[in-house]
Amino acid sequence: MNHPQTPATFQDNARAALADGTLRGALGRATSLFAERRATALEGLGDWEELRERGRAIKEEALSDLDRQLETFVARAEERGTQVHWARDAREACAVVGELVAAAGARRLVKSKSMTTEEIGLNEALETDGTLPIETDLGEWIIQLAGETPSHIIVPAIHKTKRAIADLFVEKLAIEPSDDVDVLAGAARRVLREHFSKADLGISGVNFGIAETGSILVLENEGNARMTTSLPRVHVAVMGIEKVLPRFGDLEPFLRLLPRSGTGQHLTSYQSILTGPKRAADEEGPDELHIVLLDNGRSAMLRERVTRQSLACIRCGACLNVCPVYKAIGGHAYGSVYPGPIGAVITPQLQGLSRAAQLPFASSLCGACRDVCPVKIDIPELLLELRKRVAEGRGPIQGPTPVSTAKRLGFASWGFVLSRPRVYRLLARLARCVPWSMLDSKPVARLVPPLAAWTRDRRLRPLARVSFRDSFARSGSAQGERP
Repeated sequence: MNHPQTPATFQDNARAALADGTLRGALGRATSLFAERRATALEGLGDWEELRERGRAIKEEALSDLDRQLETFVARAEERGTQVHWARDAREACAVVGELVAAAGARRLVKSKSMTTEEIGLNEALETDGTLPIETDLGEWIIQLAGETPSHIIVPAIHKTKRAIADLFVEKLAIEPSDDVDVLAGAARRVLREHFSKADLGISGVNFGIAETGSILVLENEGNARMTTSLPRVHVAVMGIEKVLPRFGDLEPFLRLLPRSGTGQHLTSYQSILTGPKRAADEEGPDELHIVLLDNGRSAMLRERVTRQSLACIRCGACLNVCPVYKAIGGHAYGSVYPGPIGAVITPQLQGLSRAAQLPFASSLCGACRDVCPVKIDIPELLLELRKRVAEGRGPIQGPTPVSTAKRLGFASWGFVLSRPRVYRLLARLARCVPWSMLDSKPVARLVPPLAAWTRDRRLRPLARVSFRDSFARSGSAQGERP
């Protein structure tokens, strides 16, 4: 699988994505649909903010006491027959899984959707060893066939149109050309069922681990994860250490928060809870259950309050669906498994600022990601913290393109105006006299480089005839209030 785009090439990646009209159309339709579904799912749910606060508090409790929670989780899991393995980084995690595959003598592997295994490059590592896991989530399988990487946390193939998928199936599955969804889904089902029937070992991620019982929970909508965890004789779950929750009862708010935020559902179609391997032949589940606990930079994120909140993410993807940057360029431009606002803060911490210093700047800081996050992660605060670290030059930084003298002068002038209210009000009055339609014309805009850059992709809008301050003052006076 080729990975031509990296976080270090974000600016070039973004320019290429902006020139792709088909991509932008697909992203616009999909993200708008998810936003509509989320809004519908929240209608009539009076305790949404209370749910968000509960989710935030539970994650904060777990992360502030993570070492003890993990010890409890491991002890309870091993009591129930689960074999737990620790991995400090991606290399160790891939090595552990490779050893488990070899020990089981497994030749056919099936895998359900897992961002954590994408993070460590597990598929590539196992393919090098001679065994390639078959992705069984439809979206993941589509991009595996295409030799691509996921472009969304929840919907990996969000960037692909129906026509592109149909052409891919004709090429890879040798089916008759068709753009009928039922025909395409039927072809995928036939192939994937064949893989399930012959699989020796299954691999999955973990949505949540429960310290109290040593259980793991996997959420999904297609049934493929249920088959991955129950049909093969051996199951291996790769779990980031931040996924653990203290108590079984803590799952309740997350079972309501995650599907509403991610796909606009009230509840996912399947919730698979595994507490050890099966104990009798007629029970559902694997004969062997292995959990690989992955650090891979997470311990470093725990050290400070501001960065610790990054680990509260439940991978719903809601921040991607509202982010103006993501909606314009998609996930591949970030050059990382984790795209969008959450990826812009997680990737630099997992990979290091030296490799991903451009990503914290891939944001307008509009705050929509913070408002939509089901566990109230303050992503803008994290972005600013990481930008500060880039500016301070912590480590061998390869940050954004150096700011030109003209830009520095522009920002300094803007700062001067904003810090002097009287100057700001005077200039605002003068700006209302400017003929904006003339400035928006290409010949005039070309005379002023900043205007030319701004009007290349957008139009200048005239200022309101009455400022917000004046309008507010008049409104307050009309009501007999002091403005």
